[in-house]
Amino acid sequence: MANQGNNTKVDVVDYDAIAALPSFKALVKRKNGFLWTVTAIFLIAYITLPILTSYTTILHQKVWGDITGVWIYSAGLFIMTWGLCHLYVARANTYDKAAAAIIEEYKQGGGRL
Repeated sequence: MANQGNNTKVDVVDYDAIAALPSFKALVKRKNGFLWTVTAIFLIAYITLPILTSYTTILHQKVWGDITGVWIYSAGLFIMTWGLCHLYVARANTYDKAAAAIIEEYKQGGGRL
């Protein structure tokens, strides 16, 4: 059945207008810079492990008892992953607040949101 007699308001969002806002462009630039940096750190750290173990003997050295550098480096990768996850969540919260401010800016600018 059609929407007869129902007076619900349908919000129309002009996504092109939001994307054209300087504040939105700045947010996207900051977010992309953060994501590419974190991705590069993560990939470099993980790719370095097989390179160091295959082509050098640096991580084969005993560090403490029978524990070699490989174990310490690998444990560091787990710690780094958890740390990057926590950092991402904290940054995502600030990006969410910035996005809410951009939506409010759009509403104040005469948008139909």
